[in-house]
Amino acid sequence: MKITHAIKRKIFQFIAFGYSNVHLMNFKDGKIYEGKWKQFCNPGLNCYSCPAASFACPIGALQAVSGSMNFRFSFYVTGLLLAFGVLLGRAICGWLCPFGLIQELIHKIPSPKLKLKRGFVYIKYFVLIVFVIILPVTATNYMGMGKPAFCQFICPAGTLEGGIPLLGTHAELLQTIGGLFFLKMAILLITIAGCIFIYRFFCRILCPLGAIYGLLNKISIYHLKVDPHKCINCGKCRQVCRMEVDPVKSPDDAECIRCGECQSACPKGAICLGFKKF
Repeated sequence: MKITHAIKRKIFQFIAFGYSNVHLMNFKDGKIYEGKWKQFCNPGLNCYSCPAASFACPIGALQAVSGSMNFRFSFYVTGLLLAFGVLLGRAICGWLCPFGLIQELIHKIPSPKLKLKRGFVYIKYFVLIVFVIILPVTATNYMGMGKPAFCQFICPAGTLEGGIPLLGTHAELLQTIGGLFFLKMAILLITIAGCIFIYRFFCRILCPLGAIYGLLNKISIYHLKVDPHKCINCGKCRQVCRMEVDPVKSPDDAECIRCGECQSACPKGAICLGFKKF
């Protein structure tokens, strides 16, 4: 049996999900792993407060540093994100992101599948600028500490992976449920419903990490290349792309997650995914 490109990617996704969440026994008591590996950031979106999580979330870490009492630019987290992005771009979304895998599994639920209007993909850049960069620095309390606005008000991954498991194991937390929890639950339910009908709904519309990696897609070392001498403009690559990208016209499109479906569909072998040669 030949292992297809799609199967290879799925294997990588499950491995990435596994190493990102190795502390499964923590779900029993609702404990959060706080060992030395939590000093490092996961390249993909995976909640710090998930009992099984092995690493910190890069978006959460970025907000935590910028929202501290003594604001300081996080060279470590920013440098790490830039390094991941320059090396792999949005291939991280397609191959290594735990919440990306969850979205793809949800999308397998039988239903009519819908396309996304292009304008909606720019919402995630607004979320990145306002909720990840501006609010943690400007919306501070009396002690000068900012709120991790994206994690607190939006992130459905945090609600699913951290909030719900912790509420299920800590009865005392049930007394703290208020309007904010119901807002987060509403966003989670909208995200789940959206993912059923639209491929990677959250990834494409709301994810600030996807926005960062998308901006770096054009310069990433791991890239998609189309050979114009082999391409016959049959359109098959565009037809199979679930991120609704035309690889021939925009091989470095910010929405391309380097899944390789277009490469597999090309009848002439004109599309290649790999690292740039210098």
